[in-house]
Amino acid sequence: YNAQHETLTQAWADGFTKETGIKVTIRNGSDMQFANQIIQEGAASPADVYLTENSPGMTLVDANKLFAPVDAATLAQVPETFKAADGNWIGVAARSTVFAYDKTKLKEADLPKSMLDLADPKWKGRWGASPAGADFQAIVSAFLELKGEDATRAWLKAMKENASFYKGNSVAMKAVNAGEIEGALIYHYYWFGDQAKTGENSKNVLLHYFKNQDPGAFVSISGGAVLASSQHQKEAQAFLKWVT
Repeated sequence: YNAQHETLTQAWADGFTKETGIKVTIRNGSDMQFANQIIQEGAASPADVYLTENSPGMTLVDANKLFAPVDAATLAQVPETFKAADGNWIGVAARSTVFAYDKTKLKEADLPKSMLDLADPKWKGRWGASPAGADFQAIVSAFLELKGEDATRAWLKAMKENASFYKGNSVAMKAVNAGEIEGALIYHYYWFGDQAKTGENSKNVLLHYFKNQDPGAFVSISGGAVLASSQHQKEAQAFLKWVT
């Protein structure tokens, strides 16, 4: 079950098959869609491997004790901060939250020192985000963990008043580049991906990284795990190691 970017996972699967001869069948969906499906299916799940875009789906399935332990050799490849304490799932990719800003309108001194600063009325109509996606929901989860429910609710209320909303991080970045807004909360790789191509949607954009345990300094982990119910444990563990 794949909730990662489809093109990336397909490239992984193609590379793995070419190297090992093991065929990989991919079913695409979203993090929580598959998390809930795996829980519902239980031991009858047809999936062997679960890949997510963010970590909440991983922790939910792991809490239901539906993962097999990750092989020790694979765990050894992953830093402690990027794998589950119980050894049942690992990070396969990481993405930093950033404030992508219009370099023609904002100088470094003008940038928010904290993600919390974006709740200030002075930022009304000046920034944007893509709140409906799993990416932003993971950022809010980090905010909740660090600042608590009351502060998170207050910030989201202010965001509703201050921010413009877009369908996707790339669309939000494009709005910054076009001068529609001065900045946007996105993941860093959207900027790097555009720069690696033509830079058409990021030529006026620079990235600002929040620091010091700020909610905006959140690093999102894409996870990978093998289901305990898999009938192909050896092959599934080999694939997980290959993508790590």
